[in-house]
This record gives sequence, C-alpha cells and structure tokens, in this order.
Amino acid sequence: MKLTTVIFDVDGVFTNGQFLYDSEGKKYKVFGPHDSDGIKLLISNGIYVAAISADQRGFLITKKRMEDIGIDVKLVSEQARASYFESLDDLSSTCFMGDGHYDAKIFPSVAYSIAPSNAVDAALNAASFVTKSNGGEGAVYEACLHILDQMEN
Repeated sequence: MKLTTVIFDVDGVFTNGQFLYDSEGKKYKVFGPHDSDGIKLLISNGIYVAAISADQRGFLITKKRMEDIGIDVKLVSEQARASYFESLDDLSSTCFMGDGHYDAKIFPSVAYSIAPSNAVDAALNAASFVTKSNGGEGAVYEACLHILDQMEN
C-alpha cells in the first residue's frame, strides 16, 4: 500500500470527544499525549498530513493544537465532508481516520480507513483498521505506526 496523504478527523480521534464547558461556553478539549510523535513519523516519511473538524465553536482550540503539531486543519462540516474529499487530488492514495457516522460514509471512497476503538458502530464496521486505543488516548499514534507498517509490506 502506498499512501501520500493521511487526513484525520479531530474530535473523537485526536481528542477523547469530550468538550468541557463553563457558563461562558466551550473552553477545553482533551488531546492525546503521544499523537504528535506519530504525526512526525508520517511527515518524516514524506506523507502529507492534514486534519478536519466540524466543531465551529471549538475550532480555535483545534487550530492551536494542530499548529503545535505542525499540520494543516480545515473547518469542514459533516454535511460538506463528501464534497471536501471529492475535491482532493488522489483518493486512491489517501487514508482517512474518523470516528463518527459521517466519517464512516467517507471510508469507502478512500484507499484506507481507520477508526479508533471507541468510534460509533458505523465507523467500526466500515473501517479498514480499528485501533486498540480510544480517541484521545493514543489512537492517532497507533494509527500512524500501523500506516507505516502497512506501507512497508
């Protein structure tokens, strides 16, 4: 398998999917501690890595974390996911990792799909690979290692 692009959904994949609110609104997201190491491995192997998020209210939080990791992130609503992926150059060399209902609908259109172990059933059943780790608890790191292993074989 030869992949040139890996795209990650953010919430439920990089994060544990929880949003922490106070009386003023959304304040925090919890991101996994080792995922940036996996991302660096993909990038050092010549793979383009990007992220998408439908969380408009928490997008500034997401954007800051993705900037810290060194990857591009776009705000893409669930309804616009299909159009977003159709606009990409080569889905035959693209991997997508997601955890939700709308993500599962994208899985058949990409070369390889990954879901964290705590994804919804639709994503678990449609994914090419399911991590042992939950989103926000090392699933991205595990997925990165798996992708590199699959590319060697």
